[in-house]
Amino acid sequence: MPVLPISRNKKAIVLLSGGLDSATVLYLARQEGFFCHCLSFAYGQRHRKELEYAQRLAREAHAPWEEVSFTLPWKGSALLEATASLPKHRSFQEMSHGIPPTYVPARNTLFLSFAASWAEAAEASFILIGANALDYSGYPDCRPEFFSSFNQMIGKGTKAGEKAIEVIAPLVHKTKAEIIQLGVTLRVPYELTWSCYEGGEFPCGSCDSCLLRAKGFREAGFEDPLCKLGSRHG
Repeated sequence: MPVLPISRNKKAIVLLSGGLDSATVLYLARQEGFFCHCLSFAYGQRHRKELEYAQRLAREAHAPWEEVSFTLPWKGSALLEATASLPKHRSFQEMSHGIPPTYVPARNTLFLSFAASWAEAAEASFILIGANALDYSGYPDCRPEFFSSFNQMIGKGTKAGEKAIEVIAPLVHKTKAEIIQLGVTLRVPYELTWSCYEGGEFPCGSCDSCLLRAKGFREAGFEDPLCKLGSRHG
């Protein structure tokens, strides 16, 4: 099990998207004694379903939750255009090449900037994000070098100064299956997570995020409880 840094300041800002990766990070931090402030974003995405799940996750974990809203008028992503086509039924090889239309320009830069502001104001030492650089859709702002560079920026551009606030992506080198295996040991309520790019009653099962989630559960040897709940209504 990955171990978060040992620190006297056990206060952390957790970026909580409502997906299984960020949920795993929240429960990992809670397991290791961190007091977590959960932060989610309404940034004009196609649906609010992931935000509803994020709020439920935070409540289940007994962690305070905040939602920050902003808009990106220039769009630039299929996740910001309700009528845009989402990539469906892609192979994992296709996902590993190029940046898909679901990439939101500089999204993690924006999210982490808000989190850094809150961390400095709340005197939190850590910002935790569930980014993953193995089983993911090829987003450039999910890579380890991005987080390393962002940490340098925080050190140079905040009153708190160097090493006062650190962005940590504890799952960045793990496969989706490994993340799920970890989450099961942490008793993450994966039925309270939402990964689908669509906002329907049940996951679409064919977008990149759904396919990666299904692959993860299959390789981890567990049934996705969200799909199980859906099948009861189907």
